[in-house]
Amino acid sequence: MATKIDKEACRTAYNLVRDDGSAVIWVTFKYDGSTIVPGEQGAEYLDFIQQCTDDVRLFAFVRFTTGDAMSKRSKFALITWIGENVSGLQRAKTGTDKTLVKEVVQNFAKEFVISDRKELEDDFIKSELKKAGGANYDAQTE
Repeated sequence: MATKIDKEACRTAYNLVRDDGSAVIWVTFKYDGSTIVPGEQGAEYLDFIQQCTDDVRLFAFVRFTTGDAMSKRSKFALITWIGENVSGLQRAKTGTDKTLVKEVVQNFAKEFVISDRKELEDDFIKSELKKAGGANYDAQTE
């Protein structure tokens, strides 16, 4: 059966993360049968990491605060998590299903496909977002 996405529900969750006035900094998009729907959401990145277990595949939209001595700003990441115990067929399908998620999640600085929990570490993601962000004034003195 072809995968579908609940665009309206997913867009509502996506916009909640994009809203700087919202405490929600992450949302997952998970499979409910053959439909991608919003999953959990939260204000703590460590709570998101707990969602990424070896037997699940999910997509996440996460807001990080990055910047340097000159400016702080929100950067967004699209994370595809594929657990170690996910079957080969489901792994392959996740790649094609991501196009449905990208119809909703359109603005992000960097995209990650992760199956190793070490790569979910806050410092690793922020480092990659900083590289994608361009100018870095940290090396300069004020």
